[in-house]
Amino acid sequence: MNAKALILAAGAGTRMKSDKPKVAHEVLGKPLVRWVVDAARKAGISDVISVLGHMSERVAPLVQDDTQIVIQTQQLGTGDAVNAAREAMTCADGSIAEGSLVVLSGDCPLITPETIAALVAKREETDAAVVVLTMQMENPFGYGRIVREGDAVARIVEQKDATPEEAAITECNAGFYCFDAPALFDALSRVSNDNAQGEYYLTDVLEICRADGREVLALTTDDAEEAMGVNSRVQLAQATKAMQRRINERHMAAGVTMWDPDTVWIGPDVEIENDVELLPTTFLLGRTKVGKNSVVGPNTRLTDTVVGRGCRVDETVAEGARIDDAATSGPRAYLRAGTHLCEGAKAGTHVEIKKSTIGAGSKVPHLSYIGDTSMGSGVNIGAGSITCNYDGVNKHPTVIEDDVFVGSDCMLVAPVKLGRGSIIGAASCVTRDVEADALALERCEQREIAGWAARHREKLRARKAEAEAQKKGE
Repeated sequence: MNAKALILAAGAGTRMKSDKPKVAHEVLGKPLVRWVVDAARKAGISDVISVLGHMSERVAPLVQDDTQIVIQTQQLGTGDAVNAAREAMTCADGSIAEGSLVVLSGDCPLITPETIAALVAKREETDAAVVVLTMQMENPFGYGRIVREGDAVARIVEQKDATPEEAAITECNAGFYCFDAPALFDALSRVSNDNAQGEYYLTDVLEICRADGREVLALTTDDAEEAMGVNSRVQLAQATKAMQRRINERHMAAGVTMWDPDTVWIGPDVEIENDVELLPTTFLLGRTKVGKNSVVGPNTRLTDTVVGRGCRVDETVAEGARIDDAATSGPRAYLRAGTHLCEGAKAGTHVEIKKSTIGAGSKVPHLSYIGDTSMGSGVNIGAGSITCNYDGVNKHPTVIEDDVFVGSDCMLVAPVKLGRGSIIGAASCVTRDVEADALALERCEQREIAGWAARHREKLRARKAEAEAQKKGE
């Protein structure tokens, strides 16, 4: 394949009503323009050029690592946008680089690598000047109509210029093209902006190429959804829903169970093994991975989190965490960045863990906060226990060795170390290291005053009776 890709991402997107550029808005956590760049690369195109314009300083970081950036200084139409890449396409001898140039829209995230590759293949097989991607529409209103002469495309007629016969045509322009690059830039030099908008239209290139005796052909996509552009928040939601369906169907075909696919949201870079079960309102985002025979959800959001095999992750929010085989989390657990649940470990109900390792088989069952902690295996943390890791300025570590038992409602004031096999009595505030196999207790002496409660209740009753008598006397 001798092809380059040109991605048009210069538009302002005023209908988005946003302070950020349109192509930076996201579908399932991925910017619109990145979907298009990645589709081109997956199609086998390694040389990608991005045409930026409006708020280019905010779009450039999204594409600068793997595309060449050119700037359209003024937004004067699609033809002008493509022409902005002329210098990037020019060889040392002043000629335009030979081969195909695929022109893609940076606000169309649903275009597939397969369709891009098919456009290039058809142009290269036929040596056409251009192959236009078209689509069949039940309601073509608003789209440019494809007027054919046999297999060739004679012209593209916009809605406002169409005759009644042309308006009845249901084959429409999808807005994607594969050009013979030298023919494209030669024709662009002859495109006029003599129109109501004063813009240079890329579609004018087609008629110029035909006048030069070159073929202009069409490739019809089976899925018009591929050409869906995002120009508003409504269309952004529609594109997101379409991508959700695509991704979910791909995972289900690979052996993933979803009770209700409409309520499961999976990012494009997520990896899931077969025999995973995803319950309703589950979100898997970023570079999350889930191992086979694990059950995730309901009401769970995992971002950049690795889940092993045979795990149960229920009502959990996890970001940058690692959950090893047979570990469990939730319901209502929060695993912050740097959390590692080792094999068979448990983070239970209303538990928050941050930047800590919970050793194999260790349990933090409920109502606890564990931060900056290294925990060995076989540890049990009682309900309501906290590692007090922050002194207002610095974070300090807690070390809990194997087989430690911490009673309920304990405060472990870091830096502190609990030796192997030690036991911490309930309601203790531990401020010093505890030796292995020791019992640590920190409590005030319990006092008991006989009959105090009964006498106190009698005083309360007397005060209440006196207050009521005063009220009646008034």
